[in-house]
Amino acid sequence: MNSASPQLGTSPSTFTQLLSSTRRGARLARLLAVTELRSWGMPPCVTERAEQIVAELAANAVFHGRVQGRDFRLGLTLAPTPLTHRIEVTDARGDRMPALPQPAHAETGLGLLLVAALADRWGVVPYPPSGKTVWAEVEIPAAYAATSGQSAEERL
Repeated sequence: MNSASPQLGTSPSTFTQLLSSTRRGARLARLLAVTELRSWGMPPCVTERAEQIVAELAANAVFHGRVQGRDFRLGLTLAPTPLTHRIEVTDARGDRMPALPQPAHAETGLGLLLVAALADRWGVVPYPPSGKTVWAEVEIPAAYAATSGQSAEERL
């Protein structure tokens, strides 16, 4: 008997949510991301990496990117070529850009080292007028990308 491999859904997948810049908002971002990725049929290896990335980026948005009275935004997207899951966290502090820690300051920025280790790519871009978006991408293994003869582009 042939065993079918897990497959991703056939519709374009995007998710965006504004969340309060609090510890509760950061925790909710992680929980929402996991729930959304599971509903998309994302493989566990991607969901687990994405969960940790969202947790770190949301915590950074709350602790380092918070402006009183302003929320942060979580965005999740499934990009078609190559089949990639993109995570974006936008906060209101464009004046505080993230950077990997230097050896002399090893007690700060360790979350970004985790993001760099888990993501295939990551970066930061300004979000006018005064914010920034930190993004990370996780490529989806080819075994999960195939859906009954359709290419990723046809599915999306």
